[in-house]
Formats: sequence, C-alpha cells, structure tokens
Amino acid sequence: MFFIYILKSNINDSYYVGSCKDLDERFNLHNSGKVKSTKRYAPWQLAYKENYLKLSDAINREMQIKSWKKRSAIEKLIKHFKI
Repeated sequence: MFFIYILKSNINDSYYVGSCKDLDERFNLHNSGKVKSTKRYAPWQLAYKENYLKLSDAINREMQIKSWKKRSAIEKLIKHFKI
C-alpha cells in the first residue's frame, strides 16, 4: 500500500504534500526534524491521506495536488476528511 498525504504545520498553518509507503514512519520523520524541507515548521498534523496500490498512482496524485495554485483547493479537499 502507498499513500499520498497532506500535513498542516502547527507553527504557521502551511501545508506539505508528499507520498510514501509507510505513512506512520514518514510522519514521525517529519515531526522529528529529519526531513529537510519540513523541519523548520514542525510539529505537523496529518490533515489528509489517500491510499493506492501502486507507487506510480500515488506519485501522480501527489504531483496533481502540488500543481494546484490555490491554497483553497487543498483546503476544499481536506474539508470533510476525518482521521
């Protein structure tokens, strides 16, 4: 199983979109400061996730979400998501 995920920073309310195989492990890496691009805004909370059977599908979805130019598009996507 592969995942795309959206994290929200507790520091400045920014979003981070990523993909991975082990979501729990990746989330812990983000919050422990071991991911260069996110350590500055830790701690993070999981705002959204989707699962995929193939890595290529997860990466394609990640790229699609990252191509959205408006923050409101991401907020619309996560609005009804329940963890």
